[in-house]
Amino acid sequence: MTSSPTRSSAPNMSDYAAERASFRLVVPAQFNFVLDVLEPLAAARGSELALLSLGPAGEVVGRHSFSDLAIASRRIANLLVGLGVAKGDRIFVMLPRIPEWYFVVLGAIRMGAIPMPATSQLTPRDIAYRVARAEAKVAVTDTAGAAKLDQVRAELPSLTQTVVVGESPSPDWQPLGGLMELASSQPGGDAGTAADDPMLIYFTSGTVAHPKMVLHTQASYGIGHRITARFWHDLRPGDLHWTVSDTGWAKAAWGKLFGQWSEGAAVVQMNMGKPDPDLILDVIARHGVTTFCAPPTLYRSLVLTDLRRPNLLGLRHCTAAGEPLNPEVIRVWQEGVGLTVYDGYGQTETINVVANYRCLPVRPGSMGKPAPGFDVDIVDDEGNPLGDEIEGNIGVRAHPQRPVGLFSGYYRDLEATRAAFHGDFYLTGDRGRRDADGYLWFSSRSDDVITSSAYRIGPFEVESALVEHPAVAEAAVVGKPDPQRTEVVTAFVILAPGFEASDQLALELQDHVKRVTAPYKYPREIHFVEELPKTVSGKIRRSELRERLRGGPPA
Repeated sequence: MTSSPTRSSAPNMSDYAAERASFRLVVPAQFNFVLDVLEPLAAARGSELALLSLGPAGEVVGRHSFSDLAIASRRIANLLVGLGVAKGDRIFVMLPRIPEWYFVVLGAIRMGAIPMPATSQLTPRDIAYRVARAEAKVAVTDTAGAAKLDQVRAELPSLTQTVVVGESPSPDWQPLGGLMELASSQPGGDAGTAADDPMLIYFTSGTVAHPKMVLHTQASYGIGHRITARFWHDLRPGDLHWTVSDTGWAKAAWGKLFGQWSEGAAVVQMNMGKPDPDLILDVIARHGVTTFCAPPTLYRSLVLTDLRRPNLLGLRHCTAAGEPLNPEVIRVWQEGVGLTVYDGYGQTETINVVANYRCLPVRPGSMGKPAPGFDVDIVDDEGNPLGDEIEGNIGVRAHPQRPVGLFSGYYRDLEATRAAFHGDFYLTGDRGRRDADGYLWFSSRSDDVITSSAYRIGPFEVESALVEHPAVAEAAVVGKPDPQRTEVVTAFVILAPGFEASDQLALELQDHVKRVTAPYKYPREIHFVEELPKTVSGKIRRSELRERLRGGPPA
């Protein structure tokens, strides 16, 4: 690889206004990410590192070049064809952060099948719902996942082939390693795919309702993530990028798959369990990670450690996404590491559509400004743009020209697709405001807004105030039904090391929120907890917290 860029390297985008005015992505009529991006990289830079795979202790378990991945994708494509898979068939892929996840996803894309990545944390019931809903033909998982799937196999008539990485729990499973050894490494299973052919399905996190199937097409998603990698991650050849993400979340596509290689960078994956902040910082230093992206949940843990480590000087750029990043976390990371964390915003349905960029001053707590190629605004329920400082729906303009990177719709759910578009905009389901300088500010999920004594309160502002207090490591805020006030603001708090729960501390936190925000926003109830329910992406499942409150205070 070329030498790594340094902290002083100029950003990829030096003039935000000029870039937005001139930026265009060319979308050809025919496109396949593996054939049109990965294979050319294998031809031009074949021996260079593309994927660094690490084990639970940060040890190297695999180094794969662009050529290695291209060859693996050929083998997978050929073996899928041999298993009777055709273009357009759905493939359920539930694997941890191991190289085989890449092989299967890339091989499926190559031959025109549609991979459906899923987190290994799914229950048998979750698996059954996803496989049945999509009528998946093939399932690829590890030994633990195979045991789960076997519990519901009788409910899945569409499933004709099951493939396992590791030991087979029953005779119904075929070993992926053995199949790959027998498959040809020459192109043979390739499919010509049109730009708008289906490429990949991700399930939404299902924080409120049953997960929906988000369908992305070959060109829009495969090309669109260049925006994510170029402007927000600020990547270039020589970078080693680590996005901390489960393979079942769309964040893996954001930071581990498409845009990073398009920009010439290599990627890291680490098959770890519960994140260990000290180990993560050690891995960054040990392996020379230059750019880092993690959910706010992880940053909140990292800033509780000693960040003054000279061996982190190779790290040059940091980003966060998943939920808004609290200003206090940005401040502590800047003081300890010497780098700003650039928050980004998007969804399973999109690429990165709003972000903070190196060429613009960061306003702590703000989502930033719309990415080049996107028009993101605050609109009413009919899709009409609102004025500055008026809270409304965060909308992505989809008409008259649909941006590259926006999903094509919810697979097999025309009603849900129609409901998401109003006027010229796709409504994200999030609420926010725009200031006079064009910065966007997240308020809450539309269904998370708390109505208390006629006030509408976004939980994020209260959560941000709470985590500014030294006793608070994490906080989640929801509304609890109340006969007099409609709802009362209720906080669930994880304490920082060295602090103990008490009525006195709860009162102190309430007074703190009153001082930092408006007095009517303070949490009238505070529950001290050991952990918060989250999706695999790190988003707090506020719906679950509301359910807890309906059944009484949590244990």
